Formats: sequence, structure tokens, C-alpha cells
Amino acid sequence: METVKLNEKSGLLEAVRYFSDPMICLDAVSKAKWPKGPECPRCASKRLSFVQTRLTWTCLECRKQFSVKVGTIFEDSPIKLDKWLCTMWLLANCKNGVSSYEIARDIR
Repeated sequence: METVKLNEKSGLLEAVRYFSDPMICLDAVSKAKWPKGPECPRCASKRLSFVQTRLTWTCLECRKQFSVKVGTIFEDSPIKLDKWLCTMWLLANCKNGVSSYEIARDIR
């Protein structure tokens, strides 16, 4: 897959295409949350196993599973990361702001 750099000149369609891959969304959020690599939110262990089918990690110390959403504003949201990241792109790139109705219409 080709790496795309999103910037202020990128359009919404490019952002939607870029964030349509769940692994890109997972990577973007995990790099922002854990700059030094993922760690268990319960015991802070770095001994983890990634579960590819569920996009979660399993801690090898305390045996608990967790996702990248744990401990973030996305934690209890049923909305997937691809829509959240596109929404954040919209908020960051709209000069005059954006209404919640416009976001709902654009992100559907």
C-alpha cells in the first residue's frame, strides 16, 4: 500500500481513502498514544501479543486484552476509528469551523 501524507492541501476524499484501512487508523492512534510502543493499561507491561483478527493486544503478564481505544476519548464510542479520524481531519482543516450536522452529513 502506498503511504500518503495528509496535509492542509489534501481533500476530504483523500482523508477518507487514507483512513479507510483499519491498520492505518490503528497505527496512527497507537503512535500518538504510545510514542515508545504499546503498553498494557492495567500493569504497564510491554510484553504484549497483537491479535490481528481483533485488532487488539493481549498482555502476556496479566492476560488481559485491550484495544487502542482504551483510555482515550474513543473508548466507549461505537463509532469506528476511520470515521473519528476523518472527523478530526475535518475539524483541523476547516478554516471557518464545521457544524455537527455538516460532519454527520460528510462522514456517513
